[in-house]
Amino acid sequence: MLDRDNFLRAENTRHQFHPMIHPIISGAHPPQIIMQGDGCYVTDIDGNRLVDGLGGLWNVNVGHNRPEVKRAIIEQMDRISYYSSFAGTATAPSIELSAKICEMAAEEEITKVMFCANGSDAVETALKLSRQYWQLVGQPTRTKFLSLKQGYHGVHFGGLSVNGAPYYRNAYEPLLGGCFQIDSPWTYRNPYSEDPEVLADAVITQIERTILAQGPQTVAAFIAEPVQGAGGVIVPPGSFWPKLRAILDKYEVLLISDEVVTGFGRSGAMFGARGWGVKPDMMCLAKGISSGYVPLGATALNKRVADAWYQGFSEQGIIMHGYTATGHPVGCAAALACLEIVEDEDLPGNAARMGARLLEGLKPLEQSCSIVGEVRGKGLMVGLDFVSDKAARTPMDPGAGIVERIAAYAREEGAIVRPAGSVIILSPPLVIEAPEIDIIVNALVRACARYDAEQ
Repeated sequence: MLDRDNFLRAENTRHQFHPMIHPIISGAHPPQIIMQGDGCYVTDIDGNRLVDGLGGLWNVNVGHNRPEVKRAIIEQMDRISYYSSFAGTATAPSIELSAKICEMAAEEEITKVMFCANGSDAVETALKLSRQYWQLVGQPTRTKFLSLKQGYHGVHFGGLSVNGAPYYRNAYEPLLGGCFQIDSPWTYRNPYSEDPEVLADAVITQIERTILAQGPQTVAAFIAEPVQGAGGVIVPPGSFWPKLRAILDKYEVLLISDEVVTGFGRSGAMFGARGWGVKPDMMCLAKGISSGYVPLGATALNKRVADAWYQGFSEQGIIMHGYTATGHPVGCAAALACLEIVEDEDLPGNAARMGARLLEGLKPLEQSCSIVGEVRGKGLMVGLDFVSDKAARTPMDPGAGIVERIAAYAREEGAIVRPAGSVIILSPPLVIEAPEIDIIVNALVRACARYDAEQ
């Protein structure tokens, strides 16, 4: 074992590119090697047992090492590990899971699901199917997409094109044409107002003006996260999503809810859009669908949209889209076990309760820490916004390494947290309980106090 550990340390960054970081930086500061997981804890190669404040990457909702999920995976592998969903074949778990998702999303009138391997795939599928929908209903000029600044929709070319942050896109341009970003309804940083209602109306007005400027007959869909995740845990005003639904309905624009992070409970409701009282036309699902045990994603369509494919046979209706992993039986079996846990243990409810405790514990840092500008969140999605000037709300320069230093201090105090630009993001497993919440809170409070003491 020692020989293997030494090998892992030596080879950590030698042969693989790590995501979302420059390889020179990851080479100089090798990633922490995680060896084991159990519940809300992970253990690294040095034997440190830490509360997983990331939930893997927003996704290990049911916790690590659940015997029910492992059993479902093994039982399915004993039957068949893989078979294609192409060529007129299917496997039992994909049939069962599609029915389960439609049952869980009956309130949203979801009637069709198309599987894939991850969230980026789910977004790509939604963008393509939305264009195909408009062809099927006789409006082929509707090809454009609207989205929000600070929004994150994955890393495929379609998803990058609707991403609202330029640092995801710059190295890979030119991207898909006909994509337009609108200001996010971000109460902490916006050019309009700190009044949530005024802000919501200002952004809705901008959306309407953009639709009119482009021509409603050219706009296919608006895609947004119910709570923006990677962009910094941006929680919109409560009235924004209902107003968004209304303005899109006015111009017959489809609403795609990117539920890759918020789906299956993380925001405190089963689906993020449901938490705002809104029924989207499509939902992009991944992460919590299988809690990271096996890669899986899905795009879900409501009845009105799905019915367009059943108005009669035409070549336009052939779905020339899919992935080798579409309907992967092991992934679907894992998801069925995970979603049973989500319902049986009321993980959306626990996310709401534990998220409130986490937010309450961290809010005082706005006053006690010299560089925490805002603590915000919804459910078990919480962000600490670090600033170099509190009065001006100037984001901390990511290049200064200060947010990474705070995260490193928190790790020494027993919790893994995620530095992302000028924000520390928290997204622990939805099974977390009060003692682990308090470990995360105490770790960050001590980390911030340590930083201030060093100045």
